[in-house]
Amino acid sequence: MEIMDAAAPTHVAHRDNHTHRDVNGGWLRPAVFGAMDGLVSNVALMTGAAGGALSQQAIVITGLAGLAAGAFSMAAGEYTSVASQRELVEAELDIERAELRKHPKGELEELAALYESRGVEPALARQVAEQLSRDPEQALEIHAREELGVDPSDLPSPAVAAVSSFGSFALGALLPVLPYLLGASAIWPAVLLALAGLFVCGAVVARVTARSWWFSGLRQLALGGAAAGVTYVLGALFGTVVG
Repeated sequence: MEIMDAAAPTHVAHRDNHTHRDVNGGWLRPAVFGAMDGLVSNVALMTGAAGGALSQQAIVITGLAGLAAGAFSMAAGEYTSVASQRELVEAELDIERAELRKHPKGELEELAALYESRGVEPALARQVAEQLSRDPEQALEIHAREELGVDPSDLPSPAVAAVSSFGSFALGALLPVLPYLLGASAIWPAVLLALAGLFVCGAVVARVTARSWWFSGLRQLALGGAAAGVTYVLGALFGTVVG
């Protein structure tokens, strides 16, 4: 009895504190990665233009054009990708819905067999399958989860994906352009601001990973800095050749 009493607080504490990270990342992951994509691509584009000894006006136009082109490209790509994925899932759901209507007994046996394969006793597995199959929509949801790995009531929205990708990319791509819009005449303030933004984005991403914030931040800063450095050198080489 004393052992049970001693173990009880531990069990309660484990139950109360047993939480997990959001392994899917929710909205945070795509938003932050969209912003990082905008930051890296646009600062690299602008440093390439600066390396080619283009004028301040040309660099600003390059940055704004990169912002617009990248944001629209991201939005179009996300919309097409998510819409295609959703259409595929909906087509498979239609097939499953038709099977449930045409062969209800076969689908019931299939569901019972699935529970049996997971260790449920045959009689109980069939009883559970029969109970869950009484409602056609519930049966469809269960079959979709078990066979397709999707939730029919929580399919991704192409419009939401497109708008969020457009916004996050545009926000990231705007950061290296801001110093010029505020009166800067050299590329280094844009690069410094972009690298600071990349560090912050990398640190935020650490919320959905097991890495420390400073490791994620420094890693993203190093990758973005390398991209900017390479494009600056390439811009300088191309400028020399073209000139």
